[in-house]
Amino acid sequence: MAKVAPFRVQPRPPLCRDRVMLKFCGRNTSIHATMEGGGDDGFSIERYMASKAATVNEELNRSLPLQHPECLHESMRYSLLAGGKRVRPVLAIAACELVGGDEAAAAPLACAVEMVHAMSLIHDDLPCMDDDDLRRGRPTNHVAFGVSTALLAGDALLALSFEHLARGCAEHGVPADRALRAVAELANAVGTGGLVAGQVVDMASEGVDVSLGTLEYIHMHKTARLLEAAAVCGAIVGGGGQGEIEGMRRYARLVGLLFQVVDDVLDVTRTSEQLGKTAGKDLATGKATYPKLMGIDGARAYAADLLVGAEAELQRFDPTRTEPLRHLARFIAYRQH
Repeated sequence: MAKVAPFRVQPRPPLCRDRVMLKFCGRNTSIHATMEGGGDDGFSIERYMASKAATVNEELNRSLPLQHPECLHESMRYSLLAGGKRVRPVLAIAACELVGGDEAAAAPLACAVEMVHAMSLIHDDLPCMDDDDLRRGRPTNHVAFGVSTALLAGDALLALSFEHLARGCAEHGVPADRALRAVAELANAVGTGGLVAGQVVDMASEGVDVSLGTLEYIHMHKTARLLEAAAVCGAIVGGGGQGEIEGMRRYARLVGLLFQVVDDVLDVTRTSEQLGKTAGKDLATGKATYPKLMGIDGARAYAADLLVGAEAELQRFDPTRTEPLRHLARFIAYRQH
């Protein structure tokens, strides 16, 4: 795998003024002890996610028909329609609904975000990056279709994401200023303000002792930034005010980092068969992880604090509309794969 020369990163300041991002706030709570099994208010996040995922999956299938050149479109469909939890699209729709928008208006955005995510997985798995052979329980895209086709499929998915977002917003009557703002937000989440920057620093940090600040930089960009963009764009498309949009940004940053902390813990506590991807790969390649820097118990306690912070951000919204996002944060916290 190609190596990038290490360099010093100036990390972002912690997201919360009380430094919840880098401290445990004096609590010894375990994320498993904080809440066993979720809420008791009758809301089912599983049903909600299944419903939204079904909407997204139908639109994704329609948006990418099998056509010439077939090898390219087969490769794109292979990764895009491979299933998964669809957390990012669900987050986009839930954020849109939170500020008074509807699912139909958010669906093109939800699909665009998932196209970006699929692209990132294809590229992340390439031999020049993480060189993984397994993704979602199947051979990775480059193993199934070859490196060149996989690379181009990722590029094509990225282009399609912005086309689909722009056309979909126009078709559903989303005002042009909102659509343009959503496009700019999503684009920033892909490039030097997000995925690409995080990947570069991640590669540079392999086999190097890094600080919590550098680790936060990596995962705020590589993982959390796209979840943040999904929520922010959802609020934008739904017509949210600036305060609502920024509230969604803070919530999603915490949820995005929570997603990565849990992912790091699962990487060292679950098997490849349970995860559907190669377990223990970060440890084998010398990458920094939260369990490596904090220990497993410390990482779990950190995840508990991130969950508390995310739920606190929802308190500024109408409580009758926050259930999906509150339960989505808990779903991410307690997931087992």
